[in-house]
Order: sequence, then C-alpha cells, then structure tokens
Amino acid sequence: MLKRINLEHILFLDIETVPQHPDFKNLDDTTKTLWELKTRYQRKEEFTPEEFYDRAGIWAEFGKIICISVGYFKMKGETRSFRVTSFHGDEINILKEFKLLLETHFNKPKHLLCAHNGKEFDFPYIARRMIIQGIDIPYKLNLFGKKPWEVPHLDTMELWKFGDYKTFTSLKLMAHVLGIPSPKEDIDGSQVRNVFYEENDIDRIIEYCEKDTVTVAQILLKLRNELLLNEPEIISI
Repeated sequence: MLKRINLEHILFLDIETVPQHPDFKNLDDTTKTLWELKTRYQRKEEFTPEEFYDRAGIWAEFGKIICISVGYFKMKGETRSFRVTSFHGDEINILKEFKLLLETHFNKPKHLLCAHNGKEFDFPYIARRMIIQGIDIPYKLNLFGKKPWEVPHLDTMELWKFGDYKTFTSLKLMAHVLGIPSPKEDIDGSQVRNVFYEENDIDRIIEYCEKDTVTVAQILLKLRNELLLNEPEIISI
C-alpha cells in the first residue's frame, strides 16, 4: 500500500517549538498556576514548576512554533530532487504561510502530510496554535468528522510500530537502525530553547529542522525499500 503512494503527493514536515516566554517569571499568576497543575505528574517531586519551565515548548498551551520546515519530491523523468524550505519569524506569520502552502499546493484529496510522530505532536500542535492565534484550520489538519482511513496524514513512527502500541522510536534511532546517513548535527531538540532565547540564532534551528525533514523523507523511502536520497538531490529553496 505504501508503495502505491506517489511521492510527489506527500508534504514532509518538521516543527521546532519553544516556551512562549524566556523565563517562568515572565508568566502571569494564572498561567503560573495552570503550568504547575499541568506538569504536576511529569515533575513529581524532582523539579519545581519554575525549574521545569524550559520544557514548556512541548505543550501547545504553553509553547509556540518558531520554525516549520517542509520538503517535497520533484520528479522529472527518471531524475528526482527533494526540495526543502522553512517558515520562520513571528508565529502567526509562520502559521499563515504554512496554511497558504497547504491550500494552494497540497489541497487535493491525493495529498498527504508526513512527519515523525506527527500524529501525536506536529499535526495537533500546529492545529492548536492556529486556533490560539485565531487562524482557521486548513482542511488537511481538521480531523473533525473524518474516519481513520480518511485522515490525510502519514507518521513514520506509526508505520514503524506495525501495530505495536508500546513502542516509541526516536527519529535519530530509527535513522540509525535503518542505515540512513545522518549529517553531523550542531544541536538537538533539548537545546533549541537555549539557542533561540539565549543565543538568538534562528539559522542554527532552521538548519536542524530541515535536516530532520530530510531524514523523515529518507525513512519513508527506506520503508518503501527504495534508494535513499543522495546529497546532490537535496535542494534548499
């Protein structure tokens, strides 16, 4: 079934998120209380709400999107390329630009969105942040009333589970076991908050996000038992 999907009909993506504010002290009293309640189970007795706040980017209610990287295949005869680009800046502009891409180029029933752990993180996070920012959710992200087989989403982690609901496999681990070349990464997900707020270096975050987007595409190729992308085929636009 996976092999029947036209690669040109898939939009691959990855997002990077950070806490809405640089520090816990920037929150109003109500938000501080709600953060404490929301994270009580995860923190247990090990961290105070303030100490735990550097992880706030994980939750759409307390975080924000700072980068969405997208990639897609372009086929010309026997020649293929993989184009990758990123939306960054103010979150509301990121979301509007991403929505415009979906509605102008990936709006047909045949089109699919693909991310690693996308069904649990990327797709719902984007949808929630759109609602918070007052943006109508595009059709490809609005799941209301859709049957499971009508949802236009691919998730490489879900595909790897093969029905095993106990398994969580990171993008990095999956790429490693599948023999996918991983370019040397300057940062990892746990460092994005500091790079954004302390170093103000969005370019490093964009590069990291785009590399992950390429890796998601490589994993799907491997799951289809097809040749991986080589460096000249990957084009930044």
